[in-house]
Amino acid sequence: MFEFGIIARQGCARAGYFHTPHGDLLTPVFAPVGTQAVVKTLTPAQLSELGASLVLANTYHLYLRPGDELVAEMGGLHTFMHWLRPLLTDSGGYQVFSLTQTRKVDKDGVTFKSHIDGYTHRLTPEKSIAIQENLGADIIMAFDECADPNDHTYIPKAMERTHRWAERCLAAKRRADQALFGILQGGVNPDLRAASAKFISSLPFPGLAIGGLSVGETKAETYAILDLVNGILPEDKPRYLMGVGTPEDLIEGVRRGVDIFDCVLPTRLARHHAVFSPEGRLNLMNATFARDPRPIDETCTCYTCQTFTRAYLRHLIAAKELLAGTLLSIHNLHALIRLMSEIRAAIIEGTFESRVPEWQTQWRGNAERLN
Repeated sequence: MFEFGIIARQGCARAGYFHTPHGDLLTPVFAPVGTQAVVKTLTPAQLSELGASLVLANTYHLYLRPGDELVAEMGGLHTFMHWLRPLLTDSGGYQVFSLTQTRKVDKDGVTFKSHIDGYTHRLTPEKSIAIQENLGADIIMAFDECADPNDHTYIPKAMERTHRWAERCLAAKRRADQALFGILQGGVNPDLRAASAKFISSLPFPGLAIGGLSVGETKAETYAILDLVNGILPEDKPRYLMGVGTPEDLIEGVRRGVDIFDCVLPTRLARHHAVFSPEGRLNLMNATFARDPRPIDETCTCYTCQTFTRAYLRHLIAAKELLAGTLLSIHNLHALIRLMSEIRAAIIEGTFESRVPEWQTQWRGNAERLN
């Protein structure tokens, strides 16, 4: 039911496929984030038109509202949100651990208070798997503990707990039509990351995720860890870098053997009036765009750039029209999905490394906000 294959390589970059019950993922691939069973401001039809092939939904949020049992009653997450292509759900671990003031961690799981109504809940590896089985995504994630990358005393404890919980997740899983991915932790400590990569790789997961990055460490530290684990992780399993999504990070991640990416960044930026462009990240609320007749990006083929000017988009933002979020999200997601398509084609053609400087130049400045 699940099969991963590599069809071309260039250096550490891989182009391949991952077969799932809802279709093949052509890798490398970027997944838009649909936290509450919706990619904010966009319909499933619009996502399909953009070329999205994988969407991520959030276990923590869907467990609290509307409830995983209700989703199961409605036919599962694919039917509930009417996304009939592959789906991935996270374990809920990151969201729980971000609630530093309202949760308590022990060896068996996490007790936390809902951000919605303050009620107390308990999440364990077994409960996380049960929730994700009710949701019914194609790819589900082991319950892990994501520690502060600067808390060097606590990171080893969180890593060991992640390892024990990974074993419990495997034992708890019942559904054969879901691929359970294990998650590496260890902060930015090379020895711990190497140990985690070796341990999680030794377990019978069909895919492996690199967690605990893009949570406060430097870019140099992120890339160093990716370089390290690239030499340890097995070649025959897909690799998923969690929560990373600037154009620069996609390029550099693929160079270091990553196959799957996800991030809230494209749609979050859109809701804050910002877009990716060859000029760097633009804030379209700025008055300089009020009479700008150009599209966001004159080389872009997305609906937004083919149809609307920067002046019109700024007008929508200033008027607080909801369409602004939709049009900016379309552009930002299209930019990343197109970039991944170009990268995949270049790997297959054998031109990936020669094109990296071109992409780096094209997307330089999109990690920072420009005026």
